[in-house]
Amino acid sequence: MKKYNLNELIERASADDVAAASRLITIAESTEDNEKIIAKISPELGNAYVIGITGAPGVGKSTLTERLVRELRKKKKKIGIIAIDPTSPFSGGALLGDRIRLQKLATDPGVFIRSMASRGHLGGISSATSDAIKILDFFGCDFIFIETVGVGQSEVEIVKNVDTTLLILIPGMGDEIQAIKAGVMEIADIFVVNKSDKDGVERTILEIEMLQNLSETDVHKAPIKKVSAKNNDGIMELISAIDEHQKYLLKSDLFHKNRKKRLEIELKQIAHNKLLEKTHHFVQENYQIKKIIDQVYQNKTDVYSVVNELLKKVLK
Repeated sequence: MKKYNLNELIERASADDVAAASRLITIAESTEDNEKIIAKISPELGNAYVIGITGAPGVGKSTLTERLVRELRKKKKKIGIIAIDPTSPFSGGALLGDRIRLQKLATDPGVFIRSMASRGHLGGISSATSDAIKILDFFGCDFIFIETVGVGQSEVEIVKNVDTTLLILIPGMGDEIQAIKAGVMEIADIFVVNKSDKDGVERTILEIEMLQNLSETDVHKAPIKKVSAKNNDGIMELISAIDEHQKYLLKSDLFHKNRKKRLEIELKQIAHNKLLEKTHHFVQENYQIKKIIDQVYQNKTDVYSVVNELLKKVLK
């Protein structure tokens, strides 16, 4: 990677320079300078509203995202889109099939689109997503959309990054709705039944309502919205539902509580990753790991004793 001047890139990004914002995300993804970037921009963060779009493959997440963005752009809102893919963000393969539709927004100067690799991260969320959200927030985006790859119950990871989560379903998913209820159903702030022009919409809504009635928590029942992203039907009603959810969060003080909770999770995760990395390097440089494993295997010591001794040395 060519040499770069972080201060200059940050200054340019604050002045609405798309190339500079993109370069900052690339640096945050691929170098240890992500810490320097976040430290410098942190005083300006917290203004963007972050929306998660999640659901199984084929439910029309990208089409719906495009429709929502177009309507928000009519209100002159600046939009950031982070599309999480299971492939490299540096090749054309990063854009999955239907996601090419998002590229129709690429010529709009008020829309920033970034495809990021999950790199096998279980939640369908790239480990660099949090930094990218912060950079787009600093860049001045009013709304940031996070679209997950759609990998099943591990999509619950998305709630650690967003303010409002949209769970997209389509008619005919009866068995799948039953199968995913234990994990994904609980994360929805708004249920979106897409492809509402197809048969079985009302049945799908009934199935969602039945699962909601079985839920042990009844603090805030997520609304269910019918849309046809392909036909651009129900999009304004969905935007109104997002707005209502934002107002509910602010009125109940959950907005700030949720963001603080997400910060706590992020802090613990970063500490965990750093300790894990430091421990790995320490073991590689100072321990004859095969010899230790042999000792444990021969019952000359035990795994807890080994790990406790290791941590004492690492934490010194």
